[in-house]
Amino acid sequence: MKILIAPNSFKGTLSGPDACAAMREGVQRAQPRAEITTLPMSDGGEGFLDCLVSAQGGEVHAHPAVDPRGREIRARLGMIERGAVAVVEMAEASGLALVAPAERDPCAASTLGTGLLLLAALALGARRIVVGIGGSATVDCGMGIAVALGARFLDALGKPLRPSGSAMAKVCAIDTAGLDPRLRDVTVTAACDVRNPLVGPEGAARVFAPQKGAGEADVARLEWGLENLARLVARDVGVHIAALPRGGAGGGAAAGLAAFAGAMLRDGAELAMQSCGFDDHSRSADLVLTGEGRLDHQSLAGKLPVAVARRARGLDPAVPVIAICGSLEEGFAALADCPFSACFGLTDSAAPGPSAAAGAAHRLADCTEQVLRAIDIGRRLESARGGTRA
Repeated sequence: MKILIAPNSFKGTLSGPDACAAMREGVQRAQPRAEITTLPMSDGGEGFLDCLVSAQGGEVHAHPAVDPRGREIRARLGMIERGAVAVVEMAEASGLALVAPAERDPCAASTLGTGLLLLAALALGARRIVVGIGGSATVDCGMGIAVALGARFLDALGKPLRPSGSAMAKVCAIDTAGLDPRLRDVTVTAACDVRNPLVGPEGAARVFAPQKGAGEADVARLEWGLENLARLVARDVGVHIAALPRGGAGGGAAAGLAAFAGAMLRDGAELAMQSCGFDDHSRSADLVLTGEGRLDHQSLAGKLPVAVARRARGLDPAVPVIAICGSLEEGFAALADCPFSACFGLTDSAAPGPSAAAGAAHRLADCTEQVLRAIDIGRRLESARGGTRA
């Protein structure tokens, strides 16, 4: 039996490679003779840099940056294709994991650190920059990124504003005259983990800000700020971003990159699968195992496991895909557009805390083992009844 293991990271508990190792252990317990291929994946969020650098045989360097609250850190930047392509992962400098739960506040956070990584990529001579958009602590429409690249956001008195979620509502004009001229010679691609637009009921503030620490009043303030920036970007930059598909990814950072760096917005999972040769690996597999921290209705809007399942199901012949996740939204497996052959959750918790994080690898290995044992029982029963092996 040939098995492809291709999970996303389990946010806050396991990296993609760690999830692969745990699932491999579970498979080996149940099927010692199975041929196993592991392929850590990403949809643009955590693990995106490692996914592309590993697949392309690149290098990783650390550079000075700042975290979402403006504290100095060192963040990683990947270089692939002999230095021609830089890989920036937003979660490295603007990620939710960089901020303690008590400090999470998208009104105070900014994407400035991600912008500093883009500057480092330009300094290294990259001709193309791929930015993984996801896992951020921010909702600032990429205001911090734009400031790092040389744009200015001016208040009613014409004074530059420091980038943050709350600052978006105070912007009265945008000055792009100081944007780094090297951007004109570089192609920027934003690999987005969701398809949501910038504003509206499915936008960056209303859907994702509560997950980043925003209260009800904060969400309303951020929504107004995003709407304000979208109007000013249309007026002063000439780019319409309010309804841009995928523009809401990374708290609107995707829309900001489109406006200030001319970025193309792409599906992050599709880009990662293409870079990693997913189709070739899955065609030779009898079964694909995938997963991430949580599967819910939002997962259908571009998250990695769903993309993996849809891609494998579309092959000829189709390859069955089983999802093993940290938690599973009630009724998810019964949704009409659920693409998995089966779904399993490790816990009943919608938001894993410290107790859920402890022993996550052990539980993932155990669950994977039981899934494979159940499959083996099914195959034995089918064989005993004279059925044809799938």
